[in-house]
Amino acid sequence: MKDEDKAKEQLIKELRLRIAKLEKSEIQRKQAEELLQGKTENLQESFAEDTQNLVHELKMHQIELEMQNEELHRTQKKLEDSCKRYSDLFEHTVEGIFQTTLDGRFDIINPALAHTLGYESAKEFLSKITNVRQLYIDPSHRDELIRLIQIQESVIGFEAELRRKDGNIIWVSLNTRALRDTSGRVTGLAGTVLDVTELKKAEEALRKAHNELEIRVQERTAELAETNKALQAEITERTRAEESLRTSEALYRSIVESANDIISTSSPDGTIVSLNPAFEKITGWSRAEWLGKSFQPLIHPDDLPMALETFQRIISGEMLPGAELRLLTRSNDYVTVEYAVTPLMKNGKVIGNLSISRDITERKRSEEQIREQAELLDNAQEAIGVRSLEHRLIYWNKGAERLYGWMAEEVIGKDADRLVYKEESPLLIEAKKRVIEKGEWIGELHQVTKDGKEIIVESRWSLIRDNEGKPKSILIINTDITEKKKFESLLLRSQRMESIGTLAGGIAHDLNNVMTPMMLSVEMLKQKFKDEQSQKLLTILEKNSQRGADLIKQVLSFARGVEGEHKPIQITHLVSEIEKVIKETFPKSIEIRIDIQKDLFTISGDATQLHQVLMNLCVNSRDAMPGGGILNITASNFLIDENHASMNTEAKVGSYVVIVVSDTGTGIPAEIIDRIFEPFFTTKEQSKGTGLGLSTSLGIVKSHGGFINVYSEVGKGTKFSVYLPAITTTEGQKAEEKLELPSGQGELILLVDDEAPIRDITRATLEAYGYRVITANDGAEAAALYAQNIEETRVVLMDMAMPNMDGLASIRVLRKINPKVKIIAASGLADKDKLAKVEDISANAFLLKPYTAEKLLKTIHEVIRARRL
Repeated sequence: MKDEDKAKEQLIKELRLRIAKLEKSEIQRKQAEELLQGKTENLQESFAEDTQNLVHELKMHQIELEMQNEELHRTQKKLEDSCKRYSDLFEHTVEGIFQTTLDGRFDIINPALAHTLGYESAKEFLSKITNVRQLYIDPSHRDELIRLIQIQESVIGFEAELRRKDGNIIWVSLNTRALRDTSGRVTGLAGTVLDVTELKKAEEALRKAHNELEIRVQERTAELAETNKALQAEITERTRAEESLRTSEALYRSIVESANDIISTSSPDGTIVSLNPAFEKITGWSRAEWLGKSFQPLIHPDDLPMALETFQRIISGEMLPGAELRLLTRSNDYVTVEYAVTPLMKNGKVIGNLSISRDITERKRSEEQIREQAELLDNAQEAIGVRSLEHRLIYWNKGAERLYGWMAEEVIGKDADRLVYKEESPLLIEAKKRVIEKGEWIGELHQVTKDGKEIIVESRWSLIRDNEGKPKSILIINTDITEKKKFESLLLRSQRMESIGTLAGGIAHDLNNVMTPMMLSVEMLKQKFKDEQSQKLLTILEKNSQRGADLIKQVLSFARGVEGEHKPIQITHLVSEIEKVIKETFPKSIEIRIDIQKDLFTISGDATQLHQVLMNLCVNSRDAMPGGGILNITASNFLIDENHASMNTEAKVGSYVVIVVSDTGTGIPAEIIDRIFEPFFTTKEQSKGTGLGLSTSLGIVKSHGGFINVYSEVGKGTKFSVYLPAITTTEGQKAEEKLELPSGQGELILLVDDEAPIRDITRATLEAYGYRVITANDGAEAAALYAQNIEETRVVLMDMAMPNMDGLASIRVLRKINPKVKIIAASGLADKDKLAKVEDISANAFLLKPYTAEKLLKTIHEVIRARRL
């Protein structure tokens, strides 16, 4: 499977490269067409001028074409001769030639291939053999050849067993290359076939001879001892024995020279006497570099003590079992060999030793890799399991135990789906189908743990096959991404809210600049038009302007966390406004009931924000009653004593106004009621809720010193109780007292704003109340005017958002001119970053647009009379 996966990956890489080349070629073609089009247009423009030259050139081209035509005829003749030679070679060569499709159908073969396989002619062969797989004794050899072709482009010396027409089996050697179409996809194979049956027989005979030789050498050693005695008396027998020995030695030398293992001999002092060619192949050293030298530098320092001990024991005549050691290679790394050492004897005395070493480096690496993989599987953080095709669990690693809570002994043999899935989802069905069809599947699945906790996993399924290529089981690797998915969701929503905040801030800034002249104009018009009708209309305009300003503040409060201004509020008015809105907008199937206690306490707060809280609660009640129901809104006074305060950590002893919003809707399940105030938590569909309503409402109520209680029963409804601290009657009355607006005494005010309507109405308002005003529309002009009027200017009213030189830069310039200059910063935005920057430059006051004449005059009055700290 690994080789197939590598082949697939290699094929995919090649296809991607070829696709990229094709795309690049297509771009170059289009560029060439555009260039050609341009040149064609230029040629058309100059055609009239170059006609004579063109005729001359055409005549010259005609002569050249005639010469080229003659050359073409000669080339064609050579090509025909070449084709004939190729045809003769194809028909009469002794080596088989073939071409097949990728699925094994023969396109062409030559007679030699037909004869090799026992057929009279290629025609007979093609009539009998429809697919190359009919010839293979083991069809997997064909699959292996295809796999190698996909990886290597060509394969040399690939050996396989084929069946001849007469049923006999032959060995062949294939030299094959890939055939590709214009897109680079492999479409077939072409190559040659050589019958190597006799060579294979010779190799088998050599192997048998090698084995026989080892036996004969041992037997011969014993025989030679007896023969040595007989040789003194029988010269003829000795001659025959010597000849036989020479033959045996030649055969032995041949085997040693062709062996794949290192065969060496050494003297008793450890000097290397002989080495076979396998030494060079395995270590990279030449034999000449080490003959006559000690073997010790070749051995890894950690293995040398053991090797020396073995050598000494062999010299002393012991027979020891094989062992492993590492040999130094020319590339300065080590190969691991498994070696056996035998003493060489002469006249009963050890004269050296014979060593046979087999390279087992790859085997050791494979064994180490298997050990590491087994350890990794058990130590992996991922949950790894293997299930049968019937989805019974076969393997369950430690990571799976940690993730799901099931121990391996609890789940082996159990139905995997019943353990970790609530139900068989369409995605799970697709995973089971795809892994059988395609061999793998990757996706996200919703699962449950032993204790019922819902999790999301990234799941990778791989089909495991047996030695015959048949599906055997399914390997599944699951990674818990529950928290990652939650974080991604929160991050996405956070980014969306940040974008909304940025957009809302920009819109609010522009709207505040629009609202400021309107609100200042109302004050001026009230002074001018004193009749009752005008005053009534101007009051309506003032209230709606203020309402518009409050709506802008609400947007900024939601988007950027801007704190609203707290003023005395009568809850009765607030509930009445809510009642009007919901009666006009909510379905008629919802009955709305309002009950407000008389003489409600006054509270201090931001009416816009509290309006938002009540609307959020009413909208939630509406959504909980899709089929209709009853929506109750009540407001009453409530006194919290020490006993009640001790039961609620958020409550403080004192007077409260409690607003209750209740419904007869679906209710909230007990298992999620503790999470409803979490940011982004929602049970609504993604397009119908953000999960911010209740969390925002709770934040607003807490910022007012209050708290929220919730009670719900599934199927009966939900009740939210909002507790807001009351203020004393004296505080309320004092706040509602209308103070006379302060006037100036001819003080000079420098007004800086890039909006002409704001400059004009602000100037008119200030002048109407006794101030002198000079104006600038940007920071540069403001600096110049201030420098000219530095002695007279008492206050600078500076807009913070201006092109070119903004308010911050302008204030820094004025501070350099006069560090003690009094500055009021004005802006349509009041987010935390903006306010922090105002504090950094030590502005004396901050005016949030749109501001009223009262706010403007009071702020200037306070700054003029304040002592600078």
